[in-house]
Amino acid sequence: MKSAKSSKVWIKKHVNDFFVKQAKKEGYRSRAAYKLIEISSRDHLLKPGITVVDLGATPGGWSQVATNKVGWSGRVFSVDILEMEVLPGVTFIQGDFEEEATLIELRKKLGGKSVDLVISDMSPNISGIGIRDQAHSMYLAELALEFSMGQLNFGGNFLVKMFQGSGFEQFLHTMRTSFKQVVTRKPEASRGRSNEIYLLGLEKQKKILQPLS
Repeated sequence: MKSAKSSKVWIKKHVNDFFVKQAKKEGYRSRAAYKLIEISSRDHLLKPGITVVDLGATPGGWSQVATNKVGWSGRVFSVDILEMEVLPGVTFIQGDFEEEATLIELRKKLGGKSVDLVISDMSPNISGIGIRDQAHSMYLAELALEFSMGQLNFGGNFLVKMFQGSGFEQFLHTMRTSFKQVVTRKPEASRGRSNEIYLLGLEKQKKILQPLS
């Protein structure tokens, strides 16, 4: 748990953060929106008319960016265990992505159709126990990858937040066998002190996902 002093320092930095200010100015729900904007701009992920699934969507920054880019002819489906305020053009499912019932509901909303892009900014509730938090984070990434391999069109793309640590290299290897190209991205809006990075799988291949064991 943070001390009162460290909490005040964090709050001050957060309030003075450029991307926090910019998000308020431009109407985005979170500073995280700029991470997706930068990655999408660099790698041409979001295009008019595509179908996107946003995992770990609340408060909705990524979904806002996605729906703005895909336009009226595209579709955005968002999932989070926490409630999210309504976003025009976004179909939201509130539920735990770790539970089968949530996956069933999401697939039902998709109507059996495949998607073009899966984006995942999911993070576990931090316990402060490094080994446990890393394991949970990796598990969420594995679930997102498994879902992507089942729901993406061939040639579809997958963007996932990762924390470098135990299991990272094996996960990276699995992605490389599943996509034509895998690249790492560290957008400017990612805080420098954070060890988060994003893995981007480009063009899903016609391969069967191997178990992550």
